[in-house]
Amino acid sequence: MAVSELLSLTLFITFLCAVNNGRVEATHEIYPQFQSLSAVSVHQLHRTAFHFQPPKNWINDPNAPMYYNGIYHFFYQYNPKGAVWGNIVWAHSVSKDMINWKALEPAIYPSHRFDRKGAWSGSATILPGNKPIILYTGVDPSDRQVQNYAVPANLSDPYLRKWIKPAGLNPVVDPEAGVNASAFRDPTTAWWLSGHWRMVVGSKRNHRGMAYLYRSRDFIHWIKAKHPLHSAPHTGMWECPDFYPVLLSGKQGLDTSVVGKQVKHVLKVSLDVTRYDYYTVGTYLTNEDRYVPDNTSVDGWAGIRYDYGNFYASKTFFDPAKNRRILWGWVNESDTTSDDVRKGWAGIQAIPRIVWLDPSQRQLMQWPIQELETLRGTNVKMNHQMLKTGDHIEVKGISAAQADVDVTFYIPSLDKVEAFNLGWSLTDAQLLCAKKGSKVQGGIGPFGLLALASENLEEYTPVFFRIFKSSQKHIVLLCSDARSSSLKDGLYKPSFAGFVDVDLTDKKLSLRSLIDHSIVESFGAGGKTCITSRVYPTLAVLENAHLYAFNNGTETIIVENLKAWSMKKPLRMN
Repeated sequence: MAVSELLSLTLFITFLCAVNNGRVEATHEIYPQFQSLSAVSVHQLHRTAFHFQPPKNWINDPNAPMYYNGIYHFFYQYNPKGAVWGNIVWAHSVSKDMINWKALEPAIYPSHRFDRKGAWSGSATILPGNKPIILYTGVDPSDRQVQNYAVPANLSDPYLRKWIKPAGLNPVVDPEAGVNASAFRDPTTAWWLSGHWRMVVGSKRNHRGMAYLYRSRDFIHWIKAKHPLHSAPHTGMWECPDFYPVLLSGKQGLDTSVVGKQVKHVLKVSLDVTRYDYYTVGTYLTNEDRYVPDNTSVDGWAGIRYDYGNFYASKTFFDPAKNRRILWGWVNESDTTSDDVRKGWAGIQAIPRIVWLDPSQRQLMQWPIQELETLRGTNVKMNHQMLKTGDHIEVKGISAAQADVDVTFYIPSLDKVEAFNLGWSLTDAQLLCAKKGSKVQGGIGPFGLLALASENLEEYTPVFFRIFKSSQKHIVLLCSDARSSSLKDGLYKPSFAGFVDVDLTDKKLSLRSLIDHSIVESFGAGGKTCITSRVYPTLAVLENAHLYAFNNGTETIIVENLKAWSMKKPLRMN
């Protein structure tokens, strides 16, 4: 069976397992015996230092990040009673820089008929007059998913600690006839156009993913449009949709309501079938209220992903303070549920990233927010270091368990590039990485970094490039392979990978990796391809973690420039 056929079969089986008589099962597995088992002591060994996570218990989706009167607000799904999904409330933290956070009391929790059985994800919109409002999904006593709104109780409170859900007006959107009430959730940030607010709710009709469009003049009374903003067959439930504009050139972000000739639009959906985030770049036809992906974008699991690793249920927002669009994403655990209960916590958030349109206009670029650099401490450099076949050279002088590493590799010759097998598919990066790995010798590559490595390499997480040659061009593969990351059994240790759309005219490839105890978050070629891995080493922990640059290809690679910093802990008050 060809690799592409194997991938398609695997995804199809996964899809069938997720559907029961046309009804999508719960997004998260339910463990009632653990839901209210609050952590008495919290295991610290694999807790991150500079990624966002509360002191204990379960977190998942980023809900409604926003900037308001000089303060960044971050809302997220949280179980205050245990380290598994359940008892979900909207936790609320505030910050001046998205790095140092102060935790507040929950903003939203089940309290009325329209959200009695759950207060799920949503988004924030800033209305005229500088008035924030939240739209979110509630689950009513009949297990119907409905859309509700909440507003601050006191706009003069700089932290917006208390939120009100007007009982007489909620829900503001009910699933009408023909809409799957058990798969109807996660309203987007709204945008203003031609006298109406518009927003999208994710859903599915049979196996067709749906982005239902709603319009309102007053943000309270919403009417469903005759046709969805967009839909696609054989993709299943579209969770956590996100729809926003990006400039054709430059890194500047845009308010969600901006339209025009100098703008493309991005539609992101989280596929419940695969548990990954996918996006397309396209055109918003404002006169028809339809979104049409470009012919270089594909809907569904053959499409482009924000991140080719542990990254889901993401949400963007426009930051008017610095004119940028910021992406948040949930990074789930890869150990077992019993492990999560024992350690007393589960789930973190990826580092906030700025997103902008690549000059090719075929994909987005992503990069950690600049504020992260305030945590950089001790640093070391490596320049013009030759990596011959089999070399692994240690990067010394930093704390390798908690580091920011930025390296540029130079490839002296592209003559002996491995041929790209016609049996492989450009949608099968993960399977290709699993087949080739970091030890299988190629022509150019594998080369890159060995993160969270033990001294004798019993454990390590390799993040690396391999270069292939087709009849038309060079094909670059970026891998983050967790299979060798831990000696512990029972972990999910995948070989994540994505192809990198990059021109090798200058014979250079860059890689930045944020290493934080149990996460390796990597950005290839300046943010063209991103991969986040969760790993749980047993030997390569704390001061026993090491970092190496390596090359297992037949051709010499040169570390042209490497900078690495130990990372300090933020002044976190979560």
